[in-house]
Amino acid sequence: MKILITGGCGFIGSNLAIFLKQNIQNAKITSVDNLSRKGSSLNHKILSKKKIKNFKLNISKVTTFKKFQRFDLIIHCAAEPAIEASRNKIDEVFNSNLIGTFNILKKCAKDKSNIIYLSSSRVYAMENLFRLKKGISIKENFNVENYKSIYGFTKLSSELLIKEYSYLHKIKYIINRVALVSGPWQFGKEEQGFVSLWVWRHLNRLKLNYIGFEGKGKQVRDVLHIQDLCELILLQIKKLKKINNKLMNVGGGKKNSLNLLRLTELSRKVSKNKIRIGSIKKTSPYDVPYFVTNNSYVTKLYKWKPKRNLKKIITDLYFWMKPNKNILKKYF
Repeated sequence: MKILITGGCGFIGSNLAIFLKQNIQNAKITSVDNLSRKGSSLNHKILSKKKIKNFKLNISKVTTFKKFQRFDLIIHCAAEPAIEASRNKIDEVFNSNLIGTFNILKKCAKDKSNIIYLSSSRVYAMENLFRLKKGISIKENFNVENYKSIYGFTKLSSELLIKEYSYLHKIKYIINRVALVSGPWQFGKEEQGFVSLWVWRHLNRLKLNYIGFEGKGKQVRDVLHIQDLCELILLQIKKLKKINNKLMNVGGGKKNSLNLLRLTELSRKVSKNKIRIGSIKKTSPYDVPYFVTNNSYVTKLYKWKPKRNLKKIITDLYFWMKPNKNILKKYF
């Protein structure tokens, strides 16, 4: 099987590339990544050692892929991941996340390649995320209209493009609305998620802040181990002939949900460091007070559930960061 992973030198993409190469017999894995983000060059070196080739291309600017062969499957991970970039880098977010998807779909249509797309829980409207706090569980058909951020808009628009291309060109798709993912190979940078940021700051005894919602650290999210996500996508690939053209929520679920206060407690235990944590009351318009993934549909389809708990996620992340601390500092 020939598989192309876009954003293959990112956190999720690089983990996926190596996992699938190890677990699909005779698989040929190729990456495309423009290497513009700090840290992607380190992942590129890791992929090279595993004999996974990366093409340095910006998919938002490449409308033809002359260097590329036909792929059986494209796993589309490439995106500008920072929600706050939606406020001050609108062109970059729009081009990377939506035009990039459009260009990838043109290749899918030409080659009759199937696609697995990593969308985001941010497609849900902000007012629905506030309703979640009252105990309403978000399912796949939950209202996604109204404000969600430019990032969320591009993700939802990409979903709609994929559905249209599937209808017109008879390609099979899976759309995963992925919540927060963490684990080894995730740098402790703000745009990669608050879990890795918390662990990195505790490891290096650096200051943190509880930001927004009165600065009390009570906002809640669920977290998924990167290995659990890789295992699900392997299942999706194996079953794509029977299960396709589906959209599903994918996350850690209720058992893997926590607020920042709990994350601080877990980070202190694993690092044995207690750091200063300040309080900033001002809330960003894109901050989420509560989001916990409803995995019922993906569980029904694949009999899949996250295997690794919060302690495992944070421990694995910490003990990957610790021996690589000096290397990682070069990419900040």
